[in-house]
Amino acid sequence: MPPAPLISPAQLAAGAAGTPLLDPTARPVAPVLGVDLAEPADPAVLGAAVRRAEACDRLLVGITGTTGAGVRAEVRLLAAALDMTLVDQGSQADGRPFVPVPDPAAALAEVEAAVTANPQTALVLAGILRTTETLPVRDALDVESLAYSTLLGGAEFRRWLAARGPRPQPPPVPDPVLVTRSGDELEVILNRPTRRNAYDRHMRDALVEALHLATLDDTISRVVLTGTGPAFCSGGDLDEFGTAPDPASAHLVRTRAGAGRLLHELRDRIQARVHGTCVGSGIELPAFAGTVLATPETTFRLPEVGMGLIPGAGGTVSIPRRIGRWRTLYLALTGNVLDSPTALAWGLVDTLGAPSG
Repeated sequence: MPPAPLISPAQLAAGAAGTPLLDPTARPVAPVLGVDLAEPADPAVLGAAVRRAEACDRLLVGITGTTGAGVRAEVRLLAAALDMTLVDQGSQADGRPFVPVPDPAAALAEVEAAVTANPQTALVLAGILRTTETLPVRDALDVESLAYSTLLGGAEFRRWLAARGPRPQPPPVPDPVLVTRSGDELEVILNRPTRRNAYDRHMRDALVEALHLATLDDTISRVVLTGTGPAFCSGGDLDEFGTAPDPASAHLVRTRAGAGRLLHELRDRIQARVHGTCVGSGIELPAFAGTVLATPETTFRLPEVGMGLIPGAGGTVSIPRRIGRWRTLYLALTGNVLDSPTALAWGLVDTLGAPSG
């Protein structure tokens, strides 16, 4: 596969990214464009490039290997207008729009491959992250869910579902969430250890019930969210994917009967303690918490784009508010594993420590 086209800021300013996105069959044409931020440009050109980037339908990925004095202020403004900017790990180009990687050119190829495999999903996700960046959380959750429901009816998800094949529904466990109270503290424990706490509808409903208890009882000053077994949560239970009765019902369940809104409402009282492998909803939900404590070996991953979907448990809302839309998009497109030290440096978690007893 040839590398993604690389344009200069001057070419971006001149409209190089503004050609029609879709061909006559509605297939995206060149959905990813790289922008070479090492190319010199004067402030006026960079200002025009920013305006073009903000109005662009394509996914724009900046790339620079700057390691010296960092990046000029004008270039930082352009990076903030792009969907992400890949920089060398030794770069002084710090900040949320910049994604440090070992090899920016290789990372650009990786992003392009992910977008090429699922272009509709990738473009929807990039648009959602831009749209919801400044929305109130409740409104942003609605936008995420509407987009998720749209993709449930898309060809990319149907392709993944067909490749997965039919799966039997796992038997429900008696207590998918355990709730204990000690004084003014409520401990809420995900409890499907044999499924690595995969998040199914039974666990969702039990978690929502526990969170409702906390919203109704002001004497509960702290809610501690944990999980049993080797992993805090391995994400949505794949055996349930594709079983919603219809996209509209699925939207209402996600937003009106889901945990994201409640976690956001309770955020100042919630501490999430995560460990092991946190996948999909396993980081989307705890990211709403006011404090996230992770063990040093914890890892994080967002695999949904590879399934033809976007994060649907609130992750396009909770995670960007911690690490920015640019790094969120990179994690979601690539599905790469994020280790705890990097998660701490980026702000996805607040503290690293030993698991609590």
